[in-house]
Amino acid sequence: MIPRPLRIFATGTAIILGGLVVLNVTSAVCVSALRAATESKRRKLALPCMLCKGKGFYLCKLCKGNATIEWSPLYDPVAMNPCLCPTCDGNRVQRCLNCLGKGYT
Repeated sequence: MIPRPLRIFATGTAIILGGLVVLNVTSAVCVSALRAATESKRRKLALPCMLCKGKGFYLCKLCKGNATIEWSPLYDPVAMNPCLCPTCDGNRVQRCLNCLGKGYT
């Protein structure tokens, strides 16, 4: 048998923790709903991005769409090594820095 003071303490703790969880979930849902509503309003009124033409991505400027770059750790290189492009990670496109990939400004 569990002592009465311990049961009361456990019940109170469960109520408080349950309330905190419910409050956290409710606030997260409300914030995401408000964020979605403001984002849809912005999308309706905003002009498309001129750099990426509304796509949100454009051809990588470092590797020019090759996915690799020629690199050597030496100052005066004897041989150049092909390496994965650090800007696009080999995807050949990079996120537009003007609109942050949203497609509108």
